[in-house]
Amino acid sequence: MAVPKRRTSKQRRKLRRSNVWRLVPPNLISCPKCGELKLSHRVCKACGTYDGREVIVKKEKKA
Repeated sequence: MAVPKRRTSKQRRKLRRSNVWRLVPPNLISCPKCGELKLSHRVCKACGTYDGREVIVKKEKKA
């Protein structure tokens, strides 16, 4: 059975239990055309544009 040779210090224990290893959220940028938040280097889901050109043709909602 493995037994620790030395006692774990309070600092090391607190560092392990802290949020140091928390994942960072993705970087969101605003779309230059519609202003909606989107992931960088991806097509905007709101207007369908990427790099200044329309990639996906979106249908307009009838109001």
